[in-house]
Amino acid sequence: MSFEKNLTEIEYSPVLGRYLVASEAVSESDVLIEEYPFAYGPKLSSPVVCLGCFVPVNCNLDGFRCPKCGWPLCQDCIISDGAEVHQKECEVFKSANAKFYVIKDDEYRKRNECVQLDCVMPLRVLLNKEIDPERWEREVAPMEYHDQSRRQMTEVWNADLVNIAQYLRGPCKLDRFSEDLIMRVVGILEVNAFEGRTSHGHTIRCLYPKTGILAHNCVPNTARSIYPSDRFRIRLRAMKDLKAGQQLHHSYTFTLNGTAARQEHIRNGKFFTCRCARCSDPTELGTYFSSFKCISCDLGFLSSIDPFDSTADWRCNHCRFTTPAEGILKNISTMQAEVADVQAMDMSPERLQECEALLRKYRMILHPSHYIQTSLKQSLIEMYGRVHGYEMVELPDILLERKEELCRQVLGVLNVFEPGLSRARAMLLYELHVPLVLLAKSGFIAKVLSLSNLKERIQEAVSILEESVSILKYEDPSSQEGLLGRVASKALESLKLSIEAM
Repeated sequence: MSFEKNLTEIEYSPVLGRYLVASEAVSESDVLIEEYPFAYGPKLSSPVVCLGCFVPVNCNLDGFRCPKCGWPLCQDCIISDGAEVHQKECEVFKSANAKFYVIKDDEYRKRNECVQLDCVMPLRVLLNKEIDPERWEREVAPMEYHDQSRRQMTEVWNADLVNIAQYLRGPCKLDRFSEDLIMRVVGILEVNAFEGRTSHGHTIRCLYPKTGILAHNCVPNTARSIYPSDRFRIRLRAMKDLKAGQQLHHSYTFTLNGTAARQEHIRNGKFFTCRCARCSDPTELGTYFSSFKCISCDLGFLSSIDPFDSTADWRCNHCRFTTPAEGILKNISTMQAEVADVQAMDMSPERLQECEALLRKYRMILHPSHYIQTSLKQSLIEMYGRVHGYEMVELPDILLERKEELCRQVLGVLNVFEPGLSRARAMLLYELHVPLVLLAKSGFIAKVLSLSNLKERIQEAVSILEESVSILKYEDPSSQEGLLGRVASKALESLKLSIEAM
């Protein structure tokens, strides 16, 4: 399928392989690439999901299997015959009499994984290769798959070989596809596929041949939006103004993870070491996002001497005190376990209070912007205004100020790691505007603020909402971000009218 727009060029280097640059100067929000996926389907280690719309289903119940092949389908897709994406593999399963079995193994059930579905996405790529061989040769075949590195991960390689390659060639009777080709497709997906979400928020994998060769950087300069309402079309936009010939990159990992976690994810999943400016800087661009308070001088912060070596000593930036990595890593492990226990709790007043308690506990140990602290702050931002007893209209001024403080602190980090057109920033800006408005009104009612002060505070909230709306307007209207964008637009209109009425 042809691209509606492409403002990129492909270049090559021995280090990066193929990568993209801007073919001309572009402005923030300009569309760089627009394309449809070569294939999309369930993610690796997926639970049992409908192969049409990817909603979780229970195949032990009647009516949740395709009447033709017996593989998972929800009742809506069966009734409406809406599982068009399933039709080609349905013919394969039906012809080969390849039965679907819900895994009985307790460990897989505990992890909510169904390894039999691991073959579906590679199979869709292989079948689309036959349907559109020209696109395969032009766009997919050149994609990196790191064959040698993946072979060294013996346990994973052998699992893919048995659960995918040998299953497709054996029970599915697809011996027209060689074992090498199937494992190559598995590698292409592992290295290049993006995570997407359906209109109902269910996670899937999508293979975009053009967008998929973007280079990685832990401070991206592009943002992608996937449109489930239009066959998961993707649009890649510039997050900020870019020059002609400037390298385009996005983050292969979660930007609000610390350097060690990002490096591990990239090394294990993408088979390289990231040496971007952020990873190379022990302070993570001055944020001290992975740093501890110094136990010697209590004025400086401890950061790893070598971010690429997990065993390297940590040193204070003020007094130069040095400590072995072992103690730091042990502390991190203990704190992460404590945070995980709290995050596993249901949304409740107890969880909110435990998050605040952990923040206080770690305040004497971690830099205020440390990723563990930032994660706790994000959870609190979500809970203040939503948890029973802490609903927004009932929050006293002191807790409204607390939510405002938390929003500004996390925004300070995001402004460094995701500058410009960032969905995460947009959603946080929306969260920030609410306490600002309520505090302004409360101050006016209490006669602490004059009318001009009130207008000034409301205008600040308007400016914040305008930026949020300007980012979220590019999202699919059916997505979580798109729905929030509509809510933000209505709130913006209401605020503007209230200013006019003052």
